Amino acid sequence: MIMILIHHPEIHTRVIMKRQHWLAVLCISLAIGSVSTASAADPEFIIVIKNHVFTPSEVRIPANTKVKLIVDNQDATAEEFESKDLKREKVIPAMSKGTISVGPLKAGKYSFFGEFHEKTARGAVIVE
Repeated sequence: MIMILIHHPEIHTRVIMKRQHWLAVLCISLAIGSVSTASAADPEFIIVIKNHVFTPSEVRIPANTKVKLIVDNQDATAEEFESKDLKREKVIPAMSKGTISVGPLKAGKYSFFGEFHEKTARGAVIVE
């Protein structure tokens, strides 16, 4: 006999079982944990930098929700994502991606720009 302690936010129990059943219970426990983790993940929004321009230039996100902005720099040079409104700065190296967490935010418009190419790399997060 084997005793297993199942610890999950919704399940707290001890199970005593035969050896051949422990693997099935372990797999089920891991699957439940994976589903819970995936559903709790922050929504992601992709912004591409190409030719020193942000696309899309406006990203619409839900109000009162923490989100991740995935900035995909497809240029051969680095760019710095900067937003005084969001209080965020992050250098995204050439040909790479960076993640910027924002929120939860109130409804409104929050501007951002590329500090290395301010004339062309401009955009906004629209919170609805």
